[in-house]
Amino acid sequence: MKSDLVIVYHRQPYEEVETEEGIVYRENSSPNGIVPTLKGFLGRANHGAWVAWKEAEDTSNPGFEPVVEISDSFGTYSVSRLPLTMEQVRSFYHVTSKEAFWPILHGFKERYNYDPVDWPTFRHVNWAFAEAAAEQATDDAVIWVHDYNLWLVPAYLRQLKPNATICFYHHTPFPGPDMFNVLPWRGEIVESLLRCDSVGFHIPRYAQNFAAVARSLTGARLIEDQDTPAALSATGVALNDRVTPLTLEHKGARVAIHTSPVGVNYDYIQSLARAPDVEARIANIRADLGECKLCLSVSRTDYTKGNIEQLEAFERLLQRRPELRGKVRLMLVSVGANRNMTAYAEVQERIETLTGRINGSYGSLEWQPVALISQAIPLAQLVAYYGAADFASITPLADGLNLVASEFCAARRTGHPGALILSEFAGCAVLLEGAIPVNPFSHASMDAALDQALAMSLEEQEARMQALQRSARLWDIGAWTEAEMAHFEALRDMRAKLSDARPAA
Repeated sequence: MKSDLVIVYHRQPYEEVETEEGIVYRENSSPNGIVPTLKGFLGRANHGAWVAWKEAEDTSNPGFEPVVEISDSFGTYSVSRLPLTMEQVRSFYHVTSKEAFWPILHGFKERYNYDPVDWPTFRHVNWAFAEAAAEQATDDAVIWVHDYNLWLVPAYLRQLKPNATICFYHHTPFPGPDMFNVLPWRGEIVESLLRCDSVGFHIPRYAQNFAAVARSLTGARLIEDQDTPAALSATGVALNDRVTPLTLEHKGARVAIHTSPVGVNYDYIQSLARAPDVEARIANIRADLGECKLCLSVSRTDYTKGNIEQLEAFERLLQRRPELRGKVRLMLVSVGANRNMTAYAEVQERIETLTGRINGSYGSLEWQPVALISQAIPLAQLVAYYGAADFASITPLADGLNLVASEFCAARRTGHPGALILSEFAGCAVLLEGAIPVNPFSHASMDAALDQALAMSLEEQEARMQALQRSARLWDIGAWTEAEMAHFEALRDMRAKLSDARPAA
């Protein structure tokens, strides 16, 4: 059965578990995160489909069904598993996407590695994704492609499904021309994105950067913009942009630039924080801490996330304020990325070295200043730490959005509001009012933010957290879902009107 909504994303929409009875497809253990969020759209379609890759030794004889029907709490939908060899995955994802694209998207030009890129393989894999999506889609379907490792899919899809509504969504930052144009394939990438009906971003700054890149490479003209709504324009934040682009024109076609930040499942996080077992865990954590204050930081292990800068700031705190030794702890959850990638292995080693140095220099038998967790924590346990911490410090050097900050706010309770230190270079900084803004590239800024969080009165904490929670709730996952569905309908209506207006052949 063909689908009227096809989501194209590299990950499969379930956990594949091998049991004695065979392979079982289990729903993701947490309803929070991008995969369950996207699956929510499938349940709202007449029939939805999902396209992802699955590793195979032989792509011509992969040893698994290429398309399976899944029925779960989100509904019944098709999953197309595109067979890719381990080498294809390494080339298109770990090398091209992570070593060439990722550092440029996040502004780390010095980490950009062009030499090992196999561009023909990247094209081949993107073409295969496009073919699999086209096979699942009705002629006028909405085909929704996600993230930078599938940049070439829209152009291929336009050849295969000329009447489809093709949308693309970026989950990362998007840089301006001076950074993006380092990529030697920049023209092919942008020409592909301009074959979409809509290109989506979290915040206006990324949308403005894309418009500037498109203009620099293709001469595409911005023909419509608007003043950025106040709720998307936190004052004084580095990523703020007061004008939001809406429509580009290129080669006679119009491309919508859609700004809509993804949110968290606010109500679910809040209800989880109030569950009896989580409240009991919070009480136990607080009892173990005693009078000691807890700073919590949660992220992946990546040079963009600022984990090293976080540790260095905490080390400076203990150096310059010896009276705090034994009275404040840092819990750093830095979930390890792919250890086969040299850049991430180096960051993890640096984190472990710094943690050992701080604990060795300032710790005692009774107290260790830093608790480093390098494995994923179940959501309920993580929410307990969100609720127990005195403040959170989320300080990426660059981040497309960052949902941890909103999760932390959703988990807080009246009477124990806490504080949030938030990097100006996280996309969510333009959404969340009430955080302590910090520039993670500045020692003085990081140091002052820690001092401010430690000294903040309960009254100020309450006022700031109320503002933060209003913001996080305003931009929750329900708001994003409704905005995207409305956008799809508007695009389909526009495409239908244009089709009706064309003269008969």
